[in-house]
Amino acid sequence: MRVNYNYIKVFVLLVLVVFLYVFSSFKNASRIVGDPSIKFVGEENLFITHETVSKLLIQNQEGIKNKAKEIIDLNGLESALNSNPMIKEAQVFMSVDGSITAEIKQKKPIARVSTNASYYVDEQGSFMPLSTNYTARVPLVTGIILKNDLKNVYTIAKKIQSDEFLKKHVVEIHQNENKTIDLKFRLYDFKIELGPLKLLDKKINNLKVFCQKAIKDKTIGNYSVVNLKFDNQVICTKK
Repeated sequence: MRVNYNYIKVFVLLVLVVFLYVFSSFKNASRIVGDPSIKFVGEENLFITHETVSKLLIQNQEGIKNKAKEIIDLNGLESALNSNPMIKEAQVFMSVDGSITAEIKQKKPIARVSTNASYYVDEQGSFMPLSTNYTARVPLVTGIILKNDLKNVYTIAKKIQSDEFLKKHVVEIHQNENKTIDLKFRLYDFKIELGPLKLLDKKINNLKVFCQKAIKDKTIGNYSVVNLKFDNQVICTKK
């Protein structure tokens, strides 16, 4: 009987491949995880610290260091990070050698509410708690504010953030009981009455024209109220 060595070679090769695969999988799964690497994406100013993120990287009341790769739940770690109200988005990766990296995008505040409660409004119009690690320089929001109804405040705060003139000058946003909006400037002590936020772009343009002319005429310090409630005119009250 003639032996076909080609079949034997193929069989041995298959056995070797299966053995190497099983060995590699077992070795990979049994690798031990080291200290996680934490990277903050975007903002240089940290509202949340590395220590706080490390505490969130906990599974079953225990840290992830020195745990086998196969028992690490990356989705669970991401969910824990994303549950923090200062984090906009978190992603957790694991490399072949067992290294874990957590990439953190923080929320970005655009206004700070200071009423019976203090907190930020972020760039998506959501609640963001204050940080003991860093204080953002954003307009202060006063008046009648409800945490579950930030639409008005968000609209004007977003406008201020995106407009260089307003960003430079506005230091306070005041919401009245009827949800009309007043503004205060950093350098001038007059009150700016925007009224309802309808036709906001036109009202802001009227404000810029008024300021430009009043600065040129050196009369900008003569007023106590600048009324922009009417979209086609600016009504000023002298001191």
